[in-house]
Amino acid sequence: MYVMGVDIGSSSSKAVILNASREMAGQAVVSVGTGSSGPTRAVEQCLDAAGLNRGELAYVVATGYGRINFPGADKQVSEITCHARGVFSQCPQSRTIIDIGGQDSKVIKLGDNGTVIRFIMNDKCAAGTGRFLEVMARVFEAGVEDMASIAANATEIVDISSTCAVFAESEVISRLASGTKTSNIAAGVHQSIARRIAGLVTRVGIQPEVLITGGVAQNQGIVAALEAELQCNIKTVPFPQLTGALGAALTAYEEVMHQDE
Repeated sequence: MYVMGVDIGSSSSKAVILNASREMAGQAVVSVGTGSSGPTRAVEQCLDAAGLNRGELAYVVATGYGRINFPGADKQVSEITCHARGVFSQCPQSRTIIDIGGQDSKVIKLGDNGTVIRFIMNDKCAAGTGRFLEVMARVFEAGVEDMASIAANATEIVDISSTCAVFAESEVISRLASGTKTSNIAAGVHQSIARRIAGLVTRVGIQPEVLITGGVAQNQGIVAALEAELQCNIKTVPFPQLTGALGAALTAYEEVMHQDE
């Protein structure tokens, strides 16, 4: 028996297949999201990785920003629920989840049994999201994956006062034009994102252990900046981008088990 979870975000599509033992049999991440070929490609790549065809999937659950428009799912489930389930299955001691997506950021507080107690989401502007980091990386003529190594050479943190991505971009360009050290500005960009996220965490109420998910979790500069802002250790999982898809796959697994009862 195999089940699949598909997490369709604004900027990427992820898929996970679990077998009858709830072990990961396949996974895929495609760097384009809803409204593109990304979801279909993620599903196909995940099936290829598992050596399966669609007919062998017992159940498919879709989550994420684009879940409603995905035709290949048996059920759609909120990304809040799926991220909570995906994190708790890997780190049951986690109580605060920080998820930084392409167009939004979320903070989720979990109970002892993994249920969602409270959550808050920033989806009104790009500040504190992966999109903000993409805009800044473009100014540096670098990839998002290069930002952490650039900031690692900082001798001080340059304050980026603008929270709006448009104004912050202009501010960074101005700093670069004035000869400010690139690494110091990059460190300031990370701090700016961390401050925005820390504000959300404070509103939810921080409780250890704290874990970060999403593609931005792979940027150690962001993780370090968040740790400094929140004054606590922040953990990651091996595949932080797949947390939502894993939670969706676990939901699919439970649906099949209930059908068999």
